[in-house]
Amino acid sequence: MRFGAAVLRSYEEPFAVEEVVLSSGPAEGEILVRIAGCGMCRTDLAVRRSAGRSPLPAVLGHEGSGVVVETGGPDTGLAAGDHVVLSFDSCGHCRSCLGAAPAYCDRFAPLNLFGGRPEKAARFTDAAGGALAPRWFGQSSFAAYAVVPARNAVRVDPSLPLALLGPLGCGFLTGAGAVLNSFGAGPGDTVAVYGAGAVGLAAVMAATAAGAVAVAVDRHPERLALAEKLDAVPVHSDSADLPDRVRRLTDGGAQYALDTTGSAQLINDALRALRPTGHLGLVARLHTALPLEPGTLDRGRKISHICEGGAVPGLLIPRLTGLWQAGRFPFDQLIRTYPLADINEAERDCEAGLVVKPVLIPHQA
Repeated sequence: MRFGAAVLRSYEEPFAVEEVVLSSGPAEGEILVRIAGCGMCRTDLAVRRSAGRSPLPAVLGHEGSGVVVETGGPDTGLAAGDHVVLSFDSCGHCRSCLGAAPAYCDRFAPLNLFGGRPEKAARFTDAAGGALAPRWFGQSSFAAYAVVPARNAVRVDPSLPLALLGPLGCGFLTGAGAVLNSFGAGPGDTVAVYGAGAVGLAAVMAATAAGAVAVAVDRHPERLALAEKLDAVPVHSDSADLPDRVRRLTDGGAQYALDTTGSAQLINDALRALRPTGHLGLVARLHTALPLEPGTLDRGRKISHICEGGAVPGLLIPRLTGLWQAGRFPFDQLIRTYPLADINEAERDCEAGLVVKPVLIPHQA
């Protein structure tokens, strides 16, 4: 089977949209999906800065959505024609997976970031027969088709706008899951979100949907305007005495805070703006030591890293689509679509902050 895909061949070069070859269909427990759309996530772009740990050449993309074309056996729980959202890979067997915490799977990094599942890796090549890296996040969905472990796929209502749903499998899942799962925020709670990108704005939408008060902190006026449109209180990150201002807006301090920036200064500001027993969650990967200022963890405050929103995708994705149908999680307002052929333009716009969530469309009408 031959089809188009965006291949990243070096850490410095642009993506190349070219023909790739799938030598066999889905194995037992897998499905073949015709991709309707795939979100571009900053984790995809971080491969360029992975110091060689993420193998190339590779087809990236891990926020895919599409239609099941073929299943590998009767036990996938899916059938041809099903509409699905694709999420992260997990082993299904470790203590975390068995404990309904697949985001903390023992094999999360090797399965998703550093080579994927080795089984039948050679069946996916470029047109000349050159090897491509095993599936990225179990998907490699910057492509017209993807072979995916069935456990990564979540069936969705076929009336939903399928091409736009992919980011619910990672970026939007991460922000919303942090608020709804890791924090368990509800009516009367206060949630301060630092960084109003795709993950941060998903957290804002989830907080307001849950009945909490959301404060959005960012340095870009257009992102703050969008956060305000989504019912958050906007605060510029350069505001004088930022922690004090957030405390005033949250009646003595936020109960929960989510940092999506990885900025040591903002992380310390977020901790100082928490009320006693408050919880700060981090989603950005930190590449240097994090200095914590004296007193920031006093009075029961805590800090933790949150991966993939602590979500079980099969539970959270239907919850988010239900909220969208009710007008309470308008994630589509954050999306701009691009043909797959324009992937390098999408990357430039994403890096420049011109788009919140690019979604690549491989099949043009």
